[in-house]
Amino acid sequence: MGAYILRRLALMIPTLFGIMVINFFLVQFVPGGPIEQIIANIEGEGDVFAGISGGGSELGNDGGDGGYTGARGLPEEFIRELEIQFGFDKPPLERFLSMMWDYMRFDFGESYFRSISVFDLVLEKMPVSITLGLWSTLIAYLISIPLGIRKAMKDGSRFDTWTSGIVIVAYAIPGFLFAILLLVVFAGGSYFQIFPLRGLTSDNFEELSLLGKVGDYLWHIALPVTASTISAFAGLTLLTKNSFLEEIRKQYVQTARAKGLAENRVLYGHVFRNAMLIVISGFPALFVSVFFGGSLIIETIFSLDGLGRLGFEAVVSRDYPVMFGTLFAFSLIGLVMGLITDLTYIWIDPRIDFESRET
Repeated sequence: MGAYILRRLALMIPTLFGIMVINFFLVQFVPGGPIEQIIANIEGEGDVFAGISGGGSELGNDGGDGGYTGARGLPEEFIRELEIQFGFDKPPLERFLSMMWDYMRFDFGESYFRSISVFDLVLEKMPVSITLGLWSTLIAYLISIPLGIRKAMKDGSRFDTWTSGIVIVAYAIPGFLFAILLLVVFAGGSYFQIFPLRGLTSDNFEELSLLGKVGDYLWHIALPVTASTISAFAGLTLLTKNSFLEEIRKQYVQTARAKGLAENRVLYGHVFRNAMLIVISGFPALFVSVFFGGSLIIETIFSLDGLGRLGFEAVVSRDYPVMFGTLFAFSLIGLVMGLITDLTYIWIDPRIDFESRET
């Protein structure tokens, strides 16, 4: 098993490299880079680069041959200094190789427009996104697996019918719409003022006791986690039900019942292990979709300062070090989750042997 884990870890390197290559060279064809952003701000709003980071970076492109739209009224020496500051005086290939060498050492550089390193910025925003992704995924599994098993055992019954109606409605409601509904009803919008409107903790969080901090934290995440969980819970419930139905109808289940085994022994001793494989296989995709895809909208609605919002703002402002740093972090987490899924396969069904597979 150790050799398989080492092979998977080794394969993460070329995978990450490929992701970064594609995105880096796509950026070279996108107009309106950081220098054009600065020039537009200078011409439209006056001197705004007092807060520009002094540390250059190796990323991005800003006009190909050095001509910048709207730069005609600015000295060429000034434009040249900006190119050197941001590292755009070097060829794209050299910038990319330098970037990847730094990333191998987890050196993500410094934000163009903030006086903070990208690594520190990602660490600062990470707890919010992990809170949404981890809690939403765990709650979805804790609800969906028992409910899906129950629906499979009661297939076609009244319980199965009305729970399917709830699941379908939940799946059809967009997460952002459900989030707004929660705010309107429970966060002082029009009805009740039960939960806070924004933030992950209260202003006096550090003054609270340990139990008070836990309660304050759960109080703040209740609505955003509920909004993130709603669609994931619906799809996972149907997946669990269908997986168990498929296994229950197989011949080995009929044989086990014919031998007189108790129904719980048949269900949890034989069916569960086989049916859960396909459910567990969806764990990384579910976590990544909540962590990356849904986090931007939920973080914006509930005023949470997480990685999704950080990445979006970096794309809008063309803050390439932050943009590529968050991309690298997202990709690495996704690959690690894939490895964890394989290890969970073995925990559920020891008969699976990844060691003998060819890579």
